[in-house]
Amino acid sequence: MRIILLGAPGSGKGTVAEGLRSAYGFPKISTGDLLREAVREGTPLGIVAASQMGKGGLVDDATVLALLRERLARDDCRGGHVLDGFPRTLAQADSLESIGAPGPEVVFDLQVSDEVVLRRLTNRRTCPKCEAIYHLLNKPPKTAGICDACGTALVQRNDDTSEVIVERLRTYHAKTEPLVARYAAKGALYRIDGDGPAGAVLGEVRKVLDAVLGRAESTGTGE
Repeated sequence: MRIILLGAPGSGKGTVAEGLRSAYGFPKISTGDLLREAVREGTPLGIVAASQMGKGGLVDDATVLALLRERLARDDCRGGHVLDGFPRTLAQADSLESIGAPGPEVVFDLQVSDEVVLRRLTNRRTCPKCEAIYHLLNKPPKTAGICDACGTALVQRNDDTSEVIVERLRTYHAKTEPLVARYAAKGALYRIDGDGPAGAVLGEVRKVLDAVLGRAESTGTGE
């Protein structure tokens, strides 16, 4: 099974992906994580990505697809996976189909207003060492500015500033929203209200997924 999470930056895709990993065992594949790892390690692909990530633009398709293809070839993806952050364009969706996946394809569109996105992302802080994520309003660290887990000073990612977020949203609306129509036409799209609490959003996603999994098992198409 391939599960694709669509939604603007800050719509909660990462939280939903982690919840699905815990509930069903499908590995969470975040292109953002793959890119940041490449940047941190200073690989050739990471150097290319670094020049684009801090400007609010999309990293080029060839770079993202190369990282993704390598990740999906691992054993833990044989039964299915959750994609967080890919595809973002129609061209990427075309490339993704060439990789293939076992079982049905299910696409969730997490719908969140731009105002909520700005509030969520400008208050997000990240630990550069252990990559724990905090939120100044909803999930603050016990000691201001310090990671609870490892004691490292928290940072605001370059792409979480208000100026970059506005550009990221502009890019999303222009290039990613057409994917909604594409997957709706295929009968694979489910729209989810993402403005609510994380637990409620995940619950709605799981209701849909349980129904899809039940149908796949009853028809013998599940993996």
